Amino acid sequence: MTSADYIVLAVYFLVLVAIGLYCARLNKKQEDYFMGGRGFGKLMQTFAAFGAGTGPQDPIITGSGTFTKGMNGMWGVMYWLFVTPFYWITGVWYRRMRHLTLGDWYVERYESKKLGGAYAIFGVIFFMIYGSMFFSAIAKTAAPMIGVDHVNLFGSQIELQYVLVPSVGVIVLLYGMLGGLTAAYFTDLIQGICVIALSCMLIPLGLNALTGDSQLNPEGQGSFHVMHDQLPESFFDLMGGVGADFSLAYLIAIVFSNLFGIVVQPHFIATGGGSAKTENDARIGLVVGNFLKRFCTLGWVLTGLIAATLYADVAELIKDPDQAWGYASMRLLSPGFRGLMLACLLAALMSSVDAYMIVGSGLVVRNLYVPFINPTASEKNCLLTGKITGTIIVGGSIMFSLLIFDMIQQLTITFWFTLVFAAPFWVGMYWRKASTKAAWITVAYCLLFFTMIPYFGPNLIPAWRTNDSFLHTEPMRHVSKLEVLSKSSIRKHLALQQEAWREKKNTLPESQQSDHAKLEPSFINKERTIIAVPNQEGTELVELEVGKSKIRVNSPREFETNKDGSQKLWSGGQGMFWDKVVPVDASVKPEITDVKVEGDTTTTVYQYPQGTAMRGEGNFKLNLAFFLPLGVDIAGQSKANRNALELVPKIIMPFLVMIVASFITSALGAGNSKEALDRYYAKMKTRVVPDPEADQAKLEAVYAGEQPADRVKLFPNSQLEFQKPTKADVIGFVVSVLTCFAIIGLAFWIAGLGG
Repeated sequence: MTSADYIVLAVYFLVLVAIGLYCARLNKKQEDYFMGGRGFGKLMQTFAAFGAGTGPQDPIITGSGTFTKGMNGMWGVMYWLFVTPFYWITGVWYRRMRHLTLGDWYVERYESKKLGGAYAIFGVIFFMIYGSMFFSAIAKTAAPMIGVDHVNLFGSQIELQYVLVPSVGVIVLLYGMLGGLTAAYFTDLIQGICVIALSCMLIPLGLNALTGDSQLNPEGQGSFHVMHDQLPESFFDLMGGVGADFSLAYLIAIVFSNLFGIVVQPHFIATGGGSAKTENDARIGLVVGNFLKRFCTLGWVLTGLIAATLYADVAELIKDPDQAWGYASMRLLSPGFRGLMLACLLAALMSSVDAYMIVGSGLVVRNLYVPFINPTASEKNCLLTGKITGTIIVGGSIMFSLLIFDMIQQLTITFWFTLVFAAPFWVGMYWRKASTKAAWITVAYCLLFFTMIPYFGPNLIPAWRTNDSFLHTEPMRHVSKLEVLSKSSIRKHLALQQEAWREKKNTLPESQQSDHAKLEPSFINKERTIIAVPNQEGTELVELEVGKSKIRVNSPREFETNKDGSQKLWSGGQGMFWDKVVPVDASVKPEITDVKVEGDTTTTVYQYPQGTAMRGEGNFKLNLAFFLPLGVDIAGQSKANRNALELVPKIIMPFLVMIVASFITSALGAGNSKEALDRYYAKMKTRVVPDPEADQAKLEAVYAGEQPADRVKLFPNSQLEFQKPTKADVIGFVVSVLTCFAIIGLAFWIAGLGG
């Protein structure tokens, strides 16, 4: 990066802090700080939803997946797509609740301050874990853009992430603590526009680079033709492709998991519509903001394909594709714009974390501090406590980021974490019999079966770790294939050969340098279809040609290493019911038990010696073990399908527990009071009036029976509280579904361009 880039970064951050200072004058009470006075229109709500839902990990995950696997990589982010139409319905909920936090909803619906407090604790932990993923992502991207992995601080070399992550956290705290949700939304607007603009800017720059590259495109073909010419056809397969991480079953499971869980993500009380001026502002902002992200995802996919074509011969990206987005930005953007792109990626982090910080601090103040610590707290005390809590939340996110520097692991946690409180929310929203005790039982079930038993169970019952039924592992294999060189693979092969040649050059004495120089790998024809590389013995150059020569491609690759730095000899071996399965005697190592040769593929099978005592390590995958008594062949499933199976009990069982427990507790007289239920459901059927005083007067009239609620029940004289859909509900939902299919259709259209 140049000085112009650093100037852009500095100015950008100064503007954010200035916004925080300006908005600080507007915060007179809790509703101002935590909800911005509920005065935001469609534009602000749109970019609030876009900002809170778009983190720096999104272009990175999409770019990385596309660089290595092709268009199938988009599902690392696009799995949210078919949840979006339901936002048209849920956006209205949060505005009609008229609450400052979702914890307030649990207090009102279930008449339990303790349940609201439990939700507040859950929300703060969720924000720390989810926010940590954003911090990890930005460190991944910043390294190739800044051009360094370490910085010199106080005379010591420190990894970039340990300096950058806390620094960004401080900036978030500065403007977020000062300006509250209003500052967060104003910065979301600026950041969202910049993210969209720069994401779009990379595409024509990349396509132009492909068209003008005389080496990749000597005949002057169109840029999409160049991509199809250079990349394997599997790169344009949306659902399959080489090494696909997402099966259809896994995608369906994730969609349902996200649908049930997203509504209880704590920030949705604000960005989901609660901070909007009207109900239409709430639902339009939420849906449009999220569809903006889906369209941006297609842009990120296209950028990933461009990067895979242009930079297939960059050894650093072959080894660490997470850097693909940052590398492409550095190469395609001019000075100044690079700094702005990095600022926008930082902004994507900040626009999410600032909302989490403010809503999380609201949870602590409203549902823990005031009810249980200081019931007579003044507005000033509440605001101060909120700012202190926000600092703790951001600090916790930074801590999780530095301890778990693995975005996929962080993302996997979020798939199920929100399901802990999901069933009480959904069932309580639509069924009067849903009871407080049933909600507690459901939360307890989720905590037991999702976390406590998997984590503590093996420590209390060590026999689980050595139970043969739970010691299944994926086969340990080293696969070596002879593959015909393609235009893409020849560049990757040459890049790795050149890197190996340079590394060896640095170790040789001066007397051997001249002989080694004769073995330098390179293209030897203008069309870049023939390379000369050292033979296996390293004694002479051999020629390899696209479409004729074959190279040996190993899995795992030669440069892959284990956590201890040793070369990775096999893939697989992961435990199916544990994080990993290892021998009790750590000195025992796997041995080669079989070598299979089928055509050009040689598969070497590794196994531990027969009779080796094995044990599971890490957390026990209890929810996957549910399928063993049912006779499901867990070992015969792909990794993606096993992940899908593991999600199924986490999705279904909490609802079954909640419904059954509600029937039992209601029959025993432990249901909620009719007065509280009547008041709650009447409120949820009463449309919001933008003026707060008029809205409160309307509510009081509905409560008193002086006027009817605006909405009517779909099933009158029943315990079910489904509301009869309006024309706006139906039209908006149908249009949203059609938009989803249009986005998928656009993805297929992009895949076919130039093919």
